[in-house]
Amino acid sequence: MKVGVYGLGRFGFFWSSVLSNRFDVCGYNRTPLNSAPRGVKLVSEDEVLSCDALFLCVAISSLERVLAGIAPRLRPQTVVMDTCSVKVYPARLMEQLLPGRIGIIATHPMFGPDSASGGRGVEGLPMVVAPVRAEDETARFWKSEFAAMGLRVAEMTPDDHDREAAYTQGITHFIGRVLEDLSLSPSLIATKGYAKLLEIVQQTCNDPYQLFLDLQRYNPYTWKMREDLSRSVQRVLESISLGADSP
Repeated sequence: MKVGVYGLGRFGFFWSSVLSNRFDVCGYNRTPLNSAPRGVKLVSEDEVLSCDALFLCVAISSLERVLAGIAPRLRPQTVVMDTCSVKVYPARLMEQLLPGRIGIIATHPMFGPDSASGGRGVEGLPMVVAPVRAEDETARFWKSEFAAMGLRVAEMTPDDHDREAAYTQGITHFIGRVLEDLSLSPSLIATKGYAKLLEIVQQTCNDPYQLFLDLQRYNPYTWKMREDLSRSVQRVLESISLGADSP
């Protein structure tokens, strides 16, 4: 099976290399690259669209434009999988814009290059799978392949994913950007807790700022997360002002 990766930014570069451990992988990037990911062959857009399975590793805000451009050029029976950090929005777009003969599986590899750095690899990391328009056999195949990579596969609906991810991922990236804005720096008297805060900054702020914006704008549940967070901060501040024993 030939697998294509459309978009070789920070995540696509990493993900294509991971996939190359099990598949013949072709990669395409709209901006030419100086070097190819390990085990990946750089190809033209036409060639990557001819693959049996295609992973879209593009920004959430760019997905509609990319889908509209590739939809009429895909081979029949191709399986298309997005890798966006939100799921309701891309699942709906793929269903609307891709021809009915194209299989669709919404995925979210809930990790990135930093999570797998230092030789840790992807073993045990979570992978969300949401079959949108795919035959049962196709969905089972990909869930089995992800599990064989050592990933912890979780099947859920796009809506369930976004509701949960607003707090498990959206809040982490929000706090990371707030901490970065504070310009925190290492200290000789830092506690372990403070060091963990700096780790959050590193893990979230190495990613493009566009990812942060897209996480907050395209997940229909992050607005509630931000409101809940704001209310909690306000309650804690008020408890300090009032001298209460607990918030």
